Amino acid sequence: MLQRFLTVSLVPLLIGACTAETHGNVASVPAPPENQAAASPARGVVSAADPRAAEAGVEMLRAGGSASDAAIATMLALTVVEPQSSGIGGGGFYVRAAADGEVETVDGRETAPMAASPDWFLGEDGKPRGFMEAVLSGLSVGVPGNLRLAQDVHARHGKLPWAELFQPAIALARDGFEITERFHEFLSTQSHRAAASEEGKALFYGDDGEPLPVGTIVKNPKLAATLEMIAQQGPDAFYSGANAEEIAARTAAATPHPAGMTADDIAQYRAKQRGAVCGIYRVWRICGMGPPSSGATTVFAILKQLERFDMAALGKDSPIAWHLFAESQRLAYADRELYLGDSDFVSVPVAGLVDADYLTSRSQAISPDSTMAEVAAGTPPGVIPPIALADGDEPQEHGTSHFVTLDQWGNAVSYTSTVEGSFGSGIMVGGYYLNNELTDFSFSPMKDGKPVANRVQGGKRPRSSMAPTVVYDADGQLVIAVGAAGGATIPVQVARTLIGVLDWGLPARDAIALPLLFSPGDAIFVEEGSSLEEMIPALSALGHSQIISRRLPLKTNAIERTGQGWIGAADPRSEGAAITQ
Repeated sequence: MLQRFLTVSLVPLLIGACTAETHGNVASVPAPPENQAAASPARGVVSAADPRAAEAGVEMLRAGGSASDAAIATMLALTVVEPQSSGIGGGGFYVRAAADGEVETVDGRETAPMAASPDWFLGEDGKPRGFMEAVLSGLSVGVPGNLRLAQDVHARHGKLPWAELFQPAIALARDGFEITERFHEFLSTQSHRAAASEEGKALFYGDDGEPLPVGTIVKNPKLAATLEMIAQQGPDAFYSGANAEEIAARTAAATPHPAGMTADDIAQYRAKQRGAVCGIYRVWRICGMGPPSSGATTVFAILKQLERFDMAALGKDSPIAWHLFAESQRLAYADRELYLGDSDFVSVPVAGLVDADYLTSRSQAISPDSTMAEVAAGTPPGVIPPIALADGDEPQEHGTSHFVTLDQWGNAVSYTSTVEGSFGSGIMVGGYYLNNELTDFSFSPMKDGKPVANRVQGGKRPRSSMAPTVVYDADGQLVIAVGAAGGATIPVQVARTLIGVLDWGLPARDAIALPLLFSPGDAIFVEEGSSLEEMIPALSALGHSQIISRRLPLKTNAIERTGQGWIGAADPRSEGAAITQ
C-alpha cells in the first residue's frame, strides 16, 4: 500500500475513442497557448532518458521508419546504455496516437509463472518475505514482454526490416558505451543488485569491487550476440531455445520453493492489445493505458477532479493550486489502491473510475480552504457493495524509462519500459538483466478477510503505475505525448506536466521542470530543493499536517506540437535528450 511510502526511501471515460462533451461547472479554460498553435508539417522527433538511445530512434526515422520503428530501436538501445531501468529483460506499455485520432494500446507487461499462487511471497511462517529477499531471487522475475510487444507493433506499423531496428543497439554493445555520472551513481548505490551476478560484476566493476570510473568505455559482447541472434532469427529466438531455457533455469534455481518459471511459461507469453482509456478534460481528449496499468485512470481522475477549479487563474506559484493538486491525488490514489489490477483476473470498473459524473461528485470533497480529514475509496458506477477487493502491500517501483517518438506522418508513440527496480532482480542472462516485476504484486494475498486485487496468480500481470499518455485538442489534432519513470509518482508527474501545459500555458519543457508534489495518502511529499519547500507553511495553514521534503525519483519525457513544429522535451533532472530528425 502507498502508506509504505512514509518509510521507504525514494532515492534509489470511456473506453476507446471519446468525443467532446459539455461541462456545465467549469471555470475559465485558457485558449491553447502559442506553443500549441496551428499544425505545422510533422518532423520526426525522439525524446528519451539517454541521448544515445534517442539517437538510435532518430536513426530509424531518418531511414524512413515509423514512430513504432523508432520506439523499438530506442527500447533496444536503452537495454545497453540504461540497464538499470529497462530493456529486453523487462516489459512495457505502448500507446500509439495516430494523426487521424485513433489511439491504440499494447500491453507488454510481464506475467507470473503458471505455477505462481497467492502465497508466492509468503515464507514458511506464513508471513510475507522481506522485500530484498524476494527481489534477489527467482521469485521476483516475470516472463519478459518487451520483445513480444515489439513484434506485435512492428507487424502492424513497422516500415523498416526487423533486423535494422537492432543495429544501433548492437553497435553500442559491441563497440562500447561510456559510463556516465548518472549510471555510475546507480552502480555505486545499487551494487547489491547490479553486481548480484558474476556477469554483472565482471561487466561494470573492477577487481577492487568498485564501479568502473565515469568515462570508462564498457563493451558487452554477450548482449551484442543476444541482440544479433534476435535480429536475425526473430523474437522466437528469445522466447524459445537456449535463451528461454537459461532464463527458466536461472530463475528456478534461485526460487526458494519447488514452483518456479519454466521454458513453457516463456514460450507461451503474448503481448495483448487493450482498449485505450480516454476522457475529456476541459476541451482536451486525454488517452492512456488501461489495466493492468493504473496510469490512465489515475491521471484522468486527478485532472477531472480539478476541472471545476480555475487552475489557470491560480497559476503555478499558488499554494492553493498545489493544495488542490494534492487533494485530488489523495482521492485518485484511494480508488487506485482498491480497484486496480490485471483485468483478466479481477473485475476492474474502468468505465466507472473515469466516469465524468462520478469524478465530479468525488471532487465535491475538495475545498480550496481546507484539507479533507479522511479519504477513502469511492464506489464508482458498476461496483455493487460490499466491495470484495482489498488494498495490498505492494513495495515501490523504481527502475523504469519512458520515451516518445513522432514520425513524418504525424503518428506518435508513447512507450514506458521497465525492469521494476534498479537492475531488476540482479540476475543477468545473455548480457541483460532480468526484471523483478513480480514484486509489484501485493506480498499479502488477503486483507481483513478479503482478497487483494493485486495478489499473485499464475499468468497474471502485476499492477503498474506506468502512464504513457497522449492528448488531442478540441479540433482532433494530436498536441502532446508524454510519460514518466519514477514508480508510484508516475501518474502525478504526467498530471503535473499536463496541468502545466494545458492550464498554465507552459511549454512542455518548462512543465516537466516544474517541481513535484506527491500526495498518495495523508502525507505530502514535496521535491527537495524546489520552490515547493517555500510553500510548506502555506500548505500547513490549509490543514496538511504531514509535509515531508524528499528527493523524488523523477524522469519525464514528452513531445508537443508548437507553432514552429514538433518539439521534444526531456526532464532536466535526468540525462535525457530530445532529438529532431
